Amino acid sequence: MIAAAAWLPWGRGVELPDAAAFAPRRILLASEGRAFTPRALDFAAGLAARGGAGVVVLSIARVWGTAFGLPHPGLMPSVRELAEQREIVAAAVAALERAGVAAHGIVIGARQPAKRIAREARRRDCDTIVMSADAPRHWLIADFMWSQEPYRVRRKSKLPVYLLVDDTAASARDRAGQEA
Repeated sequence: MIAAAAWLPWGRGVELPDAAAFAPRRILLASEGRAFTPRALDFAAGLAARGGAGVVVLSIARVWGTAFGLPHPGLMPSVRELAEQREIVAAAVAALERAGVAAHGIVIGARQPAKRIAREARRRDCDTIVMSADAPRHWLIADFMWSQEPYRVRRKSKLPVYLLVDDTAASARDRAGQEA
């Protein structure tokens, strides 16, 4: 029953191994388009150092939809959007290499990032996924928010997904909401 409920909107996905004892062979550091937080980079570098793992840095460039079920060039990521994602990936790879971790990066366009991230992790034989995340929202509205994509990855993936919530960004956003 617990495994069957993992895909539900309020499900928690695969149980996480203890990060202090977990030594993966390959790690996928993924983003649905946001910049990688220092906390996520440090966590991935720490996991990689423990097991001598390599890190694949993946960022998704958003495809905005389809036109009558067919891909349309106007809905694909623009050159500027792809360049921004490449810069994000290059910065993350450089930070990981400075920490002594072997890393390489890729940018992929996708309309459904959660599915694509989970598929890429399986395809690249990764043992775990690490992502930066916003604070979780109520499951009813979370499915309509792009910022909640890391939680969809956690539900869709058969691998453990470490979500690192940036407390400073969440508290700043909450303060801004209270002031309004």
